[in-house]
Amino acid sequence: MQQPKIIKWGIIGLGNIANKFAHDLLKVEHATLYAVASRNLSKASKFAKTYDVNHAYGTYEALVEDSNIDAIYIATPHSFHNEHVIMCLNHKKAVLCEKPFAMNLSEVDEMIATAKANKTLLMEAMWTYFLPHYQFALQHIKNETFGKIVKLKADFGFKPELDLTSRVFKKSLGGGSLLDIGIYPIFAALSTLGEPIHIESKATFFDNNVDSSCLMLFSYDNDVEAHLKSTFLEKTPTEAIFYCERGTIKINSRFHGPSSVTLISEEKENNVDFNYTTKGYYYEILHFNQLLRHHKTESDVMTFDFSRNLIKLLDTVRAQIGLNYN
Repeated sequence: MQQPKIIKWGIIGLGNIANKFAHDLLKVEHATLYAVASRNLSKASKFAKTYDVNHAYGTYEALVEDSNIDAIYIATPHSFHNEHVIMCLNHKKAVLCEKPFAMNLSEVDEMIATAKANKTLLMEAMWTYFLPHYQFALQHIKNETFGKIVKLKADFGFKPELDLTSRVFKKSLGGGSLLDIGIYPIFAALSTLGEPIHIESKATFFDNNVDSSCLMLFSYDNDVEAHLKSTFLEKTPTEAIFYCERGTIKINSRFHGPSSVTLISEEKENNVDFNYTTKGYYYEILHFNQLLRHHKTESDVMTFDFSRNLIKLLDTVRAQIGLNYN
């Protein structure tokens, strides 16, 4: 039997998430981390040594121009996603771009158009969608195990050290709770309830006008509501709880990453553990590699339409709370 093609990966942007991604990539069969790039060559060399990578570049352009690379994972700050994605696509490199896909719908549309023009695979790296526990919860929701959803509560909050020089707090880099972590509660609503018919949002801000917390209420037909929260002011349970007609599906902390699911009915409470042995990025890498091997240019899970709808919701919330990155 013929072995699958080995996918040679490159990584652009070598921060915390890139380290987690690289850790999981090493566990994926028939894939290899071939090259990494940073604007700082010594940082790239150190990263390469950590993960036994043979090629380290001091510019992103040098990595993109390496003809041996099949796929590129983009883990640069939010505000650079559009520029870096388009650069990779124009070199016919398949791109897995970290969430949020870009800063706004206009940028996302430009990225998708470029992918289509180049007939090259592009996908937003919303890793949660591919995690077994999340797929398990989605299946129970789809099957209406406990009937239809009547209410969703999803939150994501932690209290980072207040360092206004950090990417998390820098407005120019898309910092703030909404784009960084608020995207996950919004994703939970969109992936289960679809697009809301009405949105109400309010936020608090740090002194540099970056949002410190955001409360969102998504309303749907039949009085169904999603109560969503992101915050850098406190640690929250970081759960997604789907209250259904005859029971509850609770994705436990931290719901967006490897976690467990509790099914709660009047008769019993059943906690399902998924015995994760990776950091969780493994599953989106598997999916992306399969798309690439089958010459697909769009994911059938994290579709372009879904990414467009997700950024549209983020744009709507930003407009309501008066958050402008210009």
